[in-house]
Amino acid sequence: MTVEALESVAVVAVPFPAQGHLNQLLHLSLLLASRGLPVHYAAPPPHVRQARERVHGWDPGALSSIEFHDLNVPEYDSPAPDPAAPSPFPNHLMPMFEAFTAAARAPLGALLARLSTTYRRVAVVFDRLNAFAATEAARLANGEAFGLQCVAMSYNIGWLDPGHRLLRDYDLQFLPVDACMSKEFVDFVLRMELDEQVAPVAGVVMNTCRVLEGEFIDVVAASPQFQGQRLFGVGPLNPLLDADARKPGQARHECLEWLDTQPPASVLYVSFGTTSCFRAEQIAELAAALKGSNQRFIWVLRDADRADIFADSGENRHAKFLSEFTKETEGTGMVITGWAPQLEILAHGATAAFMSHCGWNSTMESLSHGKPVLAWPMHSDQPWDSELLCKYLKAGLLVRPWEKHGETIPAEAIQKVIEEAMLSDSDSGMAVRERAKELGKALRASVADGGSSRKDLDDFIGYITR
Repeated sequence: MTVEALESVAVVAVPFPAQGHLNQLLHLSLLLASRGLPVHYAAPPPHVRQARERVHGWDPGALSSIEFHDLNVPEYDSPAPDPAAPSPFPNHLMPMFEAFTAAARAPLGALLARLSTTYRRVAVVFDRLNAFAATEAARLANGEAFGLQCVAMSYNIGWLDPGHRLLRDYDLQFLPVDACMSKEFVDFVLRMELDEQVAPVAGVVMNTCRVLEGEFIDVVAASPQFQGQRLFGVGPLNPLLDADARKPGQARHECLEWLDTQPPASVLYVSFGTTSCFRAEQIAELAAALKGSNQRFIWVLRDADRADIFADSGENRHAKFLSEFTKETEGTGMVITGWAPQLEILAHGATAAFMSHCGWNSTMESLSHGKPVLAWPMHSDQPWDSELLCKYLKAGLLVRPWEKHGETIPAEAIQKVIEEAMLSDSDSGMAVRERAKELGKALRASVADGGSSRKDLDDFIGYITR
């Protein structure tokens, strides 16, 4: 591909304003920019800042290769999450979701119109929840739209046909969407889908690969909904870090310094993402399980993000509990209440496994670094990811079945799974650890020369610059 061909095409990335979505599209933007493409990343100002400040795994200077644009939207409510809410779905973010989709269309349209006069082609890569971006791309004579699939591609099969043969063959349960999302969000997604059905979409870029979901990708590609679209499985989008890499002079989080002092494969990493909250009684049971297991751990204990993560969040509701727990576990574990460098933690040789909410971002990050998952799905697509991890990929152990999501899981049940995953004499733990290592190697091969993800990324770049 000539430099002239690359520079004559602009990529405009339009993420959905929630952390896992912002992160995936920023990783893809950085990948494309590293290949010489002009990339423009457009989001509301707080979310541009959020994406930039939370990105991990890239050289700090890489961000300068992207041009960031503010999509100004009116102010919206940014309430605190409610741990006692009847649904685990982060419904406190709905005012922001609605405000964004209603107001971002006009500034995005203006940005695309301006870029279309400078470049031969404008390729709009939009989060599939942002179908309005495809409509705006269609207004350009030289515009083209590509959806970014931020969840597992296999999730589409459950959405389209919950009784599909593949699900039956592997005993995979797909929950009705209204069982693990709020009614407000389901209605919101259905409205977005109507937009996407109207606007032409040239293809879908997927944060997955044939190693993990080849069977499912083939089924989705053959479905009527995706006829005429090209599918590019380019994942994992997150950087694949070297466990032994150390950059001289670069500041490191204190948890990484602590990990340096721990034995290989001895630490359990515990984190439930940016959209989940636990009730106080569940936190107490998880704490008792960590303490009782006598396993080393890093626990990220923080509530779900507000719509504006930079707004004053007030007093930490975990302060009193933390004061006692950290004393009781000093030397064995570390609790992080702020932002944790998850990629670096998962890449570290001392980290053995990841207790996770099973968001697709975290799932890909864990598997790409060869770490098994202790699955504790919270909402949305996470119950499906848990099924995929534990039953299909066989790289996970289930901590909390979805049907018990309204209950407090006792310490004894949690501790049993921790010990199963971490102890060397556990056959099931050994099996998932070995399987995760195999998948980690296969995922690294997929993005290397000759791998399916590398080929699909090359094909995507070749297609938009044709």
